[in-house]
Amino acid sequence: MPLATTGELVTRAATERTAVAAFNIITLEHVEAVVAGAESVSAPVILQVSENAVKFRRGRLLPLARAATAAAEAASVPIALHLDHVQSDGLLRQAPDAGFSSVMYDASRLPYAENLTATRTAARWAHDQGLWIEAEMGEVGGKNGRPPLDAHAPAARTDPAEARAFVADSGVDALAVAIGSAHAMTTRTAALDHALLKRLTATLDVPLVLHGSSGLPDTELTAAVTGGITKVNFGTALNLAMTGAIRDFLAAHPEAVDSRKYLTVAREAMADTVARIIRVLRNE
Repeated sequence: MPLATTGELVTRAATERTAVAAFNIITLEHVEAVVAGAESVSAPVILQVSENAVKFRRGRLLPLARAATAAAEAASVPIALHLDHVQSDGLLRQAPDAGFSSVMYDASRLPYAENLTATRTAARWAHDQGLWIEAEMGEVGGKNGRPPLDAHAPAARTDPAEARAFVADSGVDALAVAIGSAHAMTTRTAALDHALLKRLTATLDVPLVLHGSSGLPDTELTAAVTGGITKVNFGTALNLAMTGAIRDFLAAHPEAVDSRKYLTVAREAMADTVARIIRVLRNE
């Protein structure tokens, strides 16, 4: 089917008081696994390409983007493409021609005023191109001489009043908030600040996004959706599944040299992970 847009998938999820899962892709096997996992549970999904993934692909966005587009168009469920954690304006401007309907512009490393100025400029450009734009707000710096904390620092917490002003002044369509999750966690032991999430949901009138979700146990994921999170990002969960499956296969078959053998089990493991996560978000 034709590519869906991130905006429509997130809006539908918000209307249905659920959340859409977004998975970061690095290889073609990631793409195929996310599509297969989503199809197995008949759920829409978002394929995300981060700036770091583009760097890994030698700075070329189009090869992975074209592969993701082809896989999405052949899928039986709605799939959107999202450009994630973009800090480079040059990469941002490649998004429309590469098939992306949305972008997460990440200026959270900057002091508040600079973050706001950069994000406002990016949002205006994105909207002129018909793109839906997500931004990020961790903890504003300056207090006791501290620098800003991005939304994935374990100690960071997004202040609802500051977030409301940031959304209004920047014009973004969604906001990634800091409520206790962290990027690249390989154990599922993080705990969210649900009282803060309740305040953010009551204060903000845009969809809320949770990053670093691979480190959360199922109960926390379900509670996050119930509490108002509408888009939930995963990356490390897929890499853990992929790497674990390859390790196990090669340990059992040390003579193996055909990469198709171990990439097959890796793809299947990632697809199973995608399906499991989506069922958790749907509280099934």
